[in-house]
Amino acid sequence: MKYKKIIFTINCHNDSTDTSLTKQTARDVLGAMTAAAGLEAFEDTDEGMTGYAQTDLLDTAMLKETVDNLPVPDVTVTFTIENAEDRNWNTAWEQGGFKPINVSNRCIIHDTRHAVGTATSAGMTDIVIDAEQAFGTGTHETTQMIVGRLLDTDLTGKTILDCGCGTGILSIAAAKLGAKAVTAYDIDEWSVRNTMHNCELNSVTNVTALLGDVTVLKTVENNFDIALANINRNILLADMPVIASHIRKDGTLIISGFYADDADILISKAASLGMTPTLRNEKNKWCMIEFRKADKTENTER
Repeated sequence: MKYKKIIFTINCHNDSTDTSLTKQTARDVLGAMTAAAGLEAFEDTDEGMTGYAQTDLLDTAMLKETVDNLPVPDVTVTFTIENAEDRNWNTAWEQGGFKPINVSNRCIIHDTRHAVGTATSAGMTDIVIDAEQAFGTGTHETTQMIVGRLLDTDLTGKTILDCGCGTGILSIAAAKLGAKAVTAYDIDEWSVRNTMHNCELNSVTNVTALLGDVTVLKTVENNFDIALANINRNILLADMPVIASHIRKDGTLIISGFYADDADILISKAASLGMTPTLRNEKNKWCMIEFRKADKTENTER
């Protein structure tokens, strides 16, 4: 996957204010507003901050418009765009692993370096994840919120669609919680391989992982009881019509991967597709929304 590196320089022009506080405010606003232009990860720098976006998803015109109209007084922002180094950004993290994560005292997520032998005996769902460049270890708020929602949902006999499966953590969680069958897909080949590898680690045999973007669903004939999509706002807006068309009438869509500030535009998009929000959760500015698809056959998108 190719990435662009966006280097922001933040200049404060009012010496009477706390410039460090103003600069941090500008970082926060930039992070929230530039997500719509495709930026998905950020790191602070002394001069401002650096953002990262998938090359194919970066909207340069929208980025420039956002920066030019940033609603932070006494601040100007400039930026340059470079090609990010083409390497495995997760190498150091993969070698160190991650500490076990407890979700609602009902599920333990851990890597192969941190075995948790008491999870099953304590009645908790035990999920082991060996992450290899793929997103989804349970450390992120969005993953934890969806796993928590799956724990609260009766999945017995349900068919599940996992959009942008990453490590396969949501597919594995659904399978272990009683799902009849799970179909997953991801645009990255290493994510598909990692999903199937992690299924083997968890002795899960009812997950199928497909390589491709949302158009791969053209090869899938059946519709699903529940669709899961933990992906960024822009992809959700673009892909939601196709995803919705593969959800059964009266079925469920659970989305996350976006900031709470973006919830309204996603709710509006879902409404155009005949889906009504039934639950909303937030954690550290990240948001999860569950929708129910109307029990009717017509597509209400215009």
